[in-house]
Amino acid sequence: MAKKDYDWSSFTVRVNIKASPQTIYNYWATQENLEKWFLRLAEFKDSKGNLIHKKNKISKGDTYKWMWHGYGDEVVETGKILKANGKNFLQFTFAGDCIVTVKIKKDKKENILELKQENIPTDNIAKVNYHLGCQTGWTFYMANLKSLLQGGIDLRNKNLKLQKMLNA
Repeated sequence: MAKKDYDWSSFTVRVNIKASPQTIYNYWATQENLEKWFLRLAEFKDSKGNLIHKKNKISKGDTYKWMWHGYGDEVVETGKILKANGKNFLQFTFAGDCIVTVKIKKDKKENILELKQENIPTDNIAKVNYHLGCQTGWTFYMANLKSLLQGGIDLRNKNLKLQKMLNA
């Protein structure tokens, strides 16, 4: 059997979480909840440029500005919400032209959070930054969401003086 070349243009990360699909989705779909496990700032604007209240769910066409703990204000990610069904599916732009798809589904009676990042450029810099780097980041943050939902513990580094940390 011929060995398939590794696909640097996408990756998928999955984690089982003992929480309802709606709870898991809600932690992706509001500023308030994203800031509990993922970001220090998760600002959203609607298609008219109006700020969305931190408790309101995001919708298709909204844009975002994200900032992380452990990084200065110069590290900002912006993008657009492409799809949001309100219960188990979300898709957004990320890291330039990459597309991130988040699905919550059942597998062997467990709720599975699945994230796929695709449309990753395949030059050497993108392989390191957007494939390896993003995959490492998403793996940590999805584990942090599981930790928060199942045990109430936030594993993020919030100390700006500690640099090059897995958890920031």
